[in-house]
This record gives sequence, structure tokens and C-alpha cells, in this order.
Amino acid sequence: MQSSLFHESNLEINGQNRFALQNSQMLRVALGPDVLSAKGAMVAYQGQITFNHEGSGSVGKFLKKVLTNEDLPLMRVSGQGEVFFANEAGYIHLVELTGDALSVNGQNLIAFDAALEWDIKRVQGAGMMAGGLFNTVISGQGTAAIVSVGQPVVLDCSQQPTFVDVQAAVAWSANLVPNIVSSMNMRSMLRGGTGEAFQYAFHGPGFVIVQPSEWSAAAQQAQSAGGGGGGLGGLFS
Repeated sequence: MQSSLFHESNLEINGQNRFALQNSQMLRVALGPDVLSAKGAMVAYQGQITFNHEGSGSVGKFLKKVLTNEDLPLMRVSGQGEVFFANEAGYIHLVELTGDALSVNGQNLIAFDAALEWDIKRVQGAGMMAGGLFNTVISGQGTAAIVSVGQPVVLDCSQQPTFVDVQAAVAWSANLVPNIVSSMNMRSMLRGGTGEAFQYAFHGPGFVIVQPSEWSAAAQQAQSAGGGGGGLGGLFS
């Protein structure tokens, strides 16, 4: 049988790295230690693999689940073999944490080493008008994989104030403490708004990763519902 499908670029990669990009839109993880991933992100696996629901792990995290929309259900992936992850053909990026921390939009978190710590943090100033905004903070030693809608840009926040649409912010340095600001005045609100009502405001030593697209309403609904079929779903269901 002959086809361009069998070109070397489409064949399974081989290598020693536990986390590796099969291509720009698919992650390959060689299991040994466990991995935590978003439910619905697994697209294929080889070997003896088990998938189990990962609970909140503490009363505090459980209460945050009740109070927030940062509700990405996790599964614990264990065994021996290789697992492939993807999310709606988004671009996947690997981040090596070396004792530091990263704040990630839950919809953009696809998989990470189970040894990493994670928690949900409320964004400062994100009140009722902004819908209450929460991010997942991961920290420690290990690898995390994040996904973006399109190829992202990394902005340096140390030189001048940086403002990012809340649905386009993928992740940022955990030491940064963003505020929520509104570019919409009362007159615009009464007339139906501009569609760009709330932004994260960053300023300080650190970076923010911005995707060239906002999450769609359908993706947000899938997150709240627990997700599936490649949607990133919610952290505790």
C-alpha cells in the first residue's frame, strides 16, 4: 500500500523524552510515573494503560470547585506504554518547571506530571461583573503541556502595562498578579457594548502567553459541562 500518509513525518516518533511533541498539535507521553490530563484529551494509546478520575484531593479544592468556573475534570493516567493527547487541533507547547510556578487558564491545560502541585487561584479584582475569574496554578519540578488556539505570542510585562482579553490569555508567570480592568464605559454597556469588556492588566517582571483567538462560547459551555471528545471540560466533576 502506498500513500503520503505513510511519510516519516506522520509515523510515531521515537525518543528518550517522556513528554514529546508527535507534531505541533499532538502530544506523546511515555508513561512511567503517572500523568494528570484533562478528561477528553486522550486520542490514542499503546500498551497497558489505565484511566481514573482524579478528585480534588482536598476540601479546599472541592469548595473552590463549587464556587468557581475553573472546572476542568482531571484523569490520572497510569501504566506502561505511550499515550497521545490533543485538543481540537490546538497548538501544544511544553513547559519545564524547575521549582517555579505557572498560572494557566484551565481550558489551556492539557496534561502535566502528577508530581506537580496544582491549585485554583482567584484573579484579583475579578468580581461579579467579570463573571468571577479563576486560574489553575501548577508548581514544582516536572513538565506541563499547554494548548493554544493558534500560534501564540509571549509578551514581556516588565517594561510597560500589558492588557490581554480574558479569553485570549493562555498562561502567565505565577509571580504576576493581574487585575481586571474594563474598557467599556456605562454608555457603551447600555448600547450593547463593544465585545471587549474585560481584560487582564499585567505589569511587572514576567510574561503572559496570548493566543490569537478567543475561546468560543461552545468551548466554554463544554468546560462547564465537564467536557468530552477533545474538549477540556471542568477540573473536578
